Amino acid sequence: MRSLRVYAILYLAFLYAPIALLPLFAFNDGTVIAFPLKGFTLEWFHELLTIPALHASVMNSLMIAVSAAIVATLLGICAARAGTRYAFPGKKGILGLVMLPLVLPEIIVAVALLVVLLQLGFSLGAWTVVLGHVLICTPFSIAILNSAFQSLDRSLEEAAIDLGETRWSSFRLVTLPLVMPGIISSLLIAFTISLDEFIIAFFLTGTEPTLPVYLWSQLRFPQKLPVIMALGTLLVLASILLLTVAEYFRRRGAARTGQSETGAFL
Repeated sequence: MRSLRVYAILYLAFLYAPIALLPLFAFNDGTVIAFPLKGFTLEWFHELLTIPALHASVMNSLMIAVSAAIVATLLGICAARAGTRYAFPGKKGILGLVMLPLVLPEIIVAVALLVVLLQLGFSLGAWTVVLGHVLICTPFSIAILNSAFQSLDRSLEEAAIDLGETRWSSFRLVTLPLVMPGIISSLLIAFTISLDEFIIAFFLTGTEPTLPVYLWSQLRFPQKLPVIMALGTLLVLASILLLTVAEYFRRRGAARTGQSETGAFL
């Protein structure tokens, strides 16, 4: 047990040490990313407010992330609903193909999408990045929503139908509120994945880069590194916050459906 504990500590240190260095250099009063640190400053965070190109890339990323999260979650609801409630020919194969982007290298997906879109004569832009992000975010949404739908008692919908509700109204009034924590969790996870994604955005973006693509372009200028460190610190904090909220809603949804099942059983 002691060796396992030491391994876990070393693994976590190796995993999170680079992230821990971000705020150190973000508040460092010096343009050289190296030790020893010179002093404390908020200059780099203030400079973030004076870069129009950065603001444009942030707005572009937010628009893409919100669009991709909504579309991926809607597709995830449909796929999770079909996968957990209905039997149809080729069900396992179809669901396996839908989840395939989870195991495919992103660069393969990006190049394939680029070739297809160019062959079809489409111009690259924000909407092409949205399509790519929907493709990689949908499997995550399905995985989250599958859990929410599987833990839901079917008798609740059947009872609503027996009381005169249609299938759509029973889904809207009974099922949807019960799986809403899972939907919120799916939205937050998909939003975070889209906001941080670089490879697909790099291949499919047009003249309006996303935030990760903009940051990559700034790495050519050493004097911009402290500003990037400051922005990276803010992004890490935002990602941690979003993932924490998503996990809260996921657990709340699991507990809520569990309570519903217990109440229905009793």
